[in-house]
Amino acid sequence: MELNRLYIDELEELIKEYGEQSYRATQLFAFLHSQKRGDIENSNLPKSLKTKLQENCTLRKIKILEEFQSQKDETKKLLFELDDLNIVEGVLMKYKHGYSQCISTQVGCRMGCVFCASTKEGLIRNLTASEMLSQIYEVENKYGIIVSNVILMGSGEPLDNYDEVLRFLKILHHEKGKNLSYRNMTISTCGISDKIYELADENLPITLAISLHTTNNISRDSLMPINKRYNLESIIESCKYYSDKTKSRITFEYTLIHGENDLDKNAYELKELLKGLKSHINLIPLNPIEEYSGKKPNQKDIKNFMKKLEALSLNVTIRRELGSDINAACGQLRRDYKRGGSNEFCCSNKSGVC
Repeated sequence: MELNRLYIDELEELIKEYGEQSYRATQLFAFLHSQKRGDIENSNLPKSLKTKLQENCTLRKIKILEEFQSQKDETKKLLFELDDLNIVEGVLMKYKHGYSQCISTQVGCRMGCVFCASTKEGLIRNLTASEMLSQIYEVENKYGIIVSNVILMGSGEPLDNYDEVLRFLKILHHEKGKNLSYRNMTISTCGISDKIYELADENLPITLAISLHTTNNISRDSLMPINKRYNLESIIESCKYYSDKTKSRITFEYTLIHGENDLDKNAYELKELLKGLKSHINLIPLNPIEEYSGKKPNQKDIKNFMKKLEALSLNVTIRRELGSDINAACGQLRRDYKRGGSNEFCCSNKSGVC
């Protein structure tokens, strides 16, 4: 029984089995998720209950293995070590409105996007809800901060780990825990349509970000193999359903690859694709990895493509590049660390933030 992944009602059932009053579950939940602690022996629970919990339950723990600090801004790129010695990545970003943290949901990824380092070794395993929560708690505890926005955009495909991700989101939102608003949470997905419908039916106003990256099925099939199962039409239909259900705008992440998806025809196809959908486009200049030959566009080309989209009345921004002197997007940092590399990392693009 993994204590720090349980809902409060599940803790109540457990506490009752141990012959204790149900309010002890609220105390335990707050200790784990509001105080962000795991040292049960130092909690204010009765000694007999602490003994039973320690004998029969586990606490998933992670630790910050390495920190890479930008000298240009306050961005930190982090490696986390899990109980089984697997490694995942994250990014802590400081904005005027507060801190945003990008977290991982899987060790590796099985989506196979050609420009993403996270997927090159395949999927190793899913993270549990407690391991996702611990990424945030460890950062808040170490740096003495409060993370106000959480982005599931690190290594892994969140909707491929749907049940644990949903559990993570609900615990993160609970008023006895961190009490983070759903509107301050973002899920980035390559477009698993059936799970987008499921998430919409939860009716949680979480920001949905789609890793789009191109404008027609032929080119997307070659960039993102998942498109052969969930094509653009199915993704857009699920996004419309999600937007209508949650009354929210959908973000579309679009990695610009010089000469491939930054042409006039792409702008017009994008306009047609997003017709009737409340949307925002986030342009992301490609940062190449060694296994992919695509080229990064220059600043002039990036701005020109943005102007083309604006001329078509599309809402668009260029992603702000934070921590540019510690180029280490999700996937590449972990791989280089395992290879015994230095801090001079090259950068990949898992959906755009990390």
